[in-house]
Amino acid sequence: MIYLNKKQSHYIQLDLIVILILLMTVSFLAIFNAQQLGQYADNFVLKQVFYFALGIMVLIVIQGLESQQIEKMSVYLYIGGILLLFLLEISPESLAESRNNAKRAFTGLPGFTLQPAELTKLAFIIFISATINKHKKKYHDATTKSDYILIGKIILYTVVPIFFIFQQPDLGTSIVFVFIASVLILLSGVDWKVLGVVALGVIATVAISLILVVNLPDLAEKTIGIKPYQIERILTWFSPEEQDSNDTYQIDLSMLAVGSGQLSGKGMNNPEVQLPEAHTDFIFSIIGESFGFIGSAGVVFLFFLLLYKVLTLGMQVLEKNPFGAYFCFGFMSLILIHTFQNIGMTIGIMPVTGIPLLFISYGGTTVLSTMIGFGIIYLIAVEHSKSNEPLFS
Repeated sequence: MIYLNKKQSHYIQLDLIVILILLMTVSFLAIFNAQQLGQYADNFVLKQVFYFALGIMVLIVIQGLESQQIEKMSVYLYIGGILLLFLLEISPESLAESRNNAKRAFTGLPGFTLQPAELTKLAFIIFISATINKHKKKYHDATTKSDYILIGKIILYTVVPIFFIFQQPDLGTSIVFVFIASVLILLSGVDWKVLGVVALGVIATVAISLILVVNLPDLAEKTIGIKPYQIERILTWFSPEEQDSNDTYQIDLSMLAVGSGQLSGKGMNNPEVQLPEAHTDFIFSIIGESFGFIGSAGVVFLFFLLLYKVLTLGMQVLEKNPFGAYFCFGFMSLILIHTFQNIGMTIGIMPVTGIPLLFISYGGTTVLSTMIGFGIIYLIAVEHSKSNEPLFS
């Protein structure tokens, strides 16, 4: 039997470890079943195991840092993320190949595809968390003016990466950045009156944009910069019955896969619906078909537990480690929007986007960036555990 001393026990955050192991298990099983469709030549399960193993090693390395050190690096991480997005924009096709009318990854790297947006999301959360913490220290007694200054900073720092991501184009990821920024503004302690004004502005902007897309798509394409295929996806979401069957092809197959799983699913090795991107964007459809409503509900509950753990951890450390708390809130919002959007599009309640289901979908950069974020959450949990240890015991 192995006994751990008190110092070692801080590093055993059992709830986070169990949640991670369960999510990894679901990922491996779902990707394995997706491969049984016969449309894949590569062994994506083996690659996913490698990416998670690499992510776990990075997670362990992160435990040798302090959250304050990560906070100090925030501006450099943010600038690095922006530079990656800029380099992607100017890179030739030999280095960054356009796929499906979009250039979102460095594809010319030996044996690896790098998606700058995935890493930039994490750098963005770190930087905005540090920005809020620094602002709070400077304006200890908040005023309406200081609240607007903080919101202005966050909006500015959000617009910069969105500008480059919109060029790819990638509307889904742009929405992720907006959602993360909105949640962090909401939880940053800004006065409710100020929040109300900002919220009205955001709601009005979204409403006008949707009205343009639905009623005046040509004008929306010119003024907003939205692409024709993105307009088609939004229109399909609003009124699928009025769209051509080719436009609703993915959603129809996805809902067929989820529905065919019924209560308990078809089990392992028995997928039947030939769904495109089954191992990435539509991995939840495979879960629904393979494990049914029970398995799908179990995965949703697992994400709920993770969100609850990260949120409560942020609330617990807010006083002693505000940067850590804001990072928890930001990472929670990242998981939330990815989970809601990805699962929502598989069952037809959200438009189709290229947003993966974090921890579950196949993908090197996505898995690595998610594991880095999870590693920082784990570090914050360890630091919180250490800070609660009695001085004399």
